Amino acid sequence: MQVELLNERIIGKHVFGNLYEIDESLLTNKDRLEEAVKEAVKVANMHLVEEKAWKFDGNKGGVSVIALIEESHIALHTWNEYNYATLDVYTCGENSDPQAAFDYLVGVLKPKRFQKFFADRSSN
Repeated sequence: MQVELLNERIIGKHVFGNLYEIDESLLTNKDRLEEAVKEAVKVANMHLVEEKAWKFDGNKGGVSVIALIEESHIALHTWNEYNYATLDVYTCGENSDPQAAFDYLVGVLKPKRFQKFFADRSSN
């Protein structure tokens, strides 16, 4: 058993970025952002365990949505004062596609510009 585990490989794929100049009405729409993250989980062939969202009021308010998936997580954080969001999609699932989830959420948020980064977080 132990030898088998040593030969298994974790396939870690991490796509993350910054989204700029997003419509404020979307940045503060907790319900819409929750639904978008849930749909991104499906688009990326991931399996949702639990999703939570919070709305923060005030000048530097915004919304945070966290989706715990069997393969790892999606985290979306928005700041309405800056018309800005950060997006983090990490998966260790061989058949999941974090880039598809990232691209889907960029399509929903429609930033005027964004940065996308990729990190290979595989075990070997």
